[in-house]
Amino acid sequence: MAQKDYIKRKPTPRKKGTPSNRSKASAKSATSSISPKIKIGFAVLVLAGFAYFLYSIKDDATVVPATAPSVKIVTQPDIDELDPLPELPKEEWAFIKSLPGYEVEIEAEVATSDKRYLMQCGSFKIYEQADSMRATMAFVGLEPQIRGSKSGWYRVILGPYDSKRDAERDRHVLQRENINSCQIWFWNL
Repeated sequence: MAQKDYIKRKPTPRKKGTPSNRSKASAKSATSSISPKIKIGFAVLVLAGFAYFLYSIKDDATVVPATAPSVKIVTQPDIDELDPLPELPKEEWAFIKSLPGYEVEIEAEVATSDKRYLMQCGSFKIYEQADSMRATMAFVGLEPQIRGSKSGWYRVILGPYDSKRDAERDRHVLQRENINSCQIWFWNL
């Protein structure tokens, strides 16, 4: 679609009988608003009135001397003449002496699980690839196994582990050697 050229377009002629919408709006606003000169004059008049008010109350202030009532001077007896306070008792804190030698004995409950875990680090269709992965893991110091299945897949696994924490420890060792494909599962072999 071609763009319309608004620059070369001539304005439409207006009818002489009816004024445009802009002139109607400006005519209404001109008649209803107060001219700015009147607003400024009113503001100056208000400020002048306020200044006169402040000046007039300044002169009306009369100072009334305050008469001081006669005060009877009463001598108070010395504090020493009154009943003296009893001496503070010496506070003894028993826990300050007993805390340094105090030890809390907590019996740590070892979480035991009847489930065993395995960690699978790879599953290969070719035995040589599985053996290469096993050799890489053996250089780290772990003892992986290769399990073959009837379908021809060779799984490289570690385990069994008695706790998942032990499996995680070995997985972190492998991650430091950039072997990141290991997953921990329940022992289901």
